[in-house]
Amino acid sequence: MRIPLYHVDAFTSEVFSGNHAAVCLLDCWPDDQILQAMAAENNLSETAFLVRNAIGFDIRWFTPLTEVALCGHATLASAFVLFNSRREAASYSAPMQATA
Repeated sequence: MRIPLYHVDAFTSEVFSGNHAAVCLLDCWPDDQILQAMAAENNLSETAFLVRNAIGFDIRWFTPLTEVALCGHATLASAFVLFNSRREAASYSAPMQATA
């Protein structure tokens, strides 16, 4: 399985500074154990996982040890990836939705 992975320095315009987060764009949700293993392998404070839904994206956040309820810098990093690297429409207004 090929998964696009982005390492983003949030809250900065300088390389190797800011808050680091990984962003993974998925076609569908794998088992939670796979998400956790990927986050552990990334070994960053948070890894954001996104799956497209009917109105935008679902998003989940994992540290190397556990899933967390919310992560601001990883959400910002995800938006950066979608709007800059993946060229999602800038006028797109549907929110990302956290999944439980």
